[in-house]
Amino acid sequence: MNRRLLALRLTGLGWYVATCIVVGVVGGVLLDKWLGLKPLFTLLGVLFGTTAAFYGLFKMIQPLITPEQFGEPDVKSPSNGGNP
Repeated sequence: MNRRLLALRLTGLGWYVATCIVVGVVGGVLLDKWLGLKPLFTLLGVLFGTTAAFYGLFKMIQPLITPEQFGEPDVKSPSNGGNP
């Protein structure tokens, strides 16, 4: 992977996590004010925002931590049709 693309992707990870959590908290606070419930939707917003942030974070870094196997021969299936 290109180093600049990798640096750009890694720089955006922190902003992605922070944005997800802030959106969850703000949405929870607004729902609590609208419905008259104090901590319920704020806590659910924190939980939802954190879960969404780390799931998205995992999906974004998954291509970076799994080795690319394009062009490598498959060792388990021999090219001679399976004959010894």
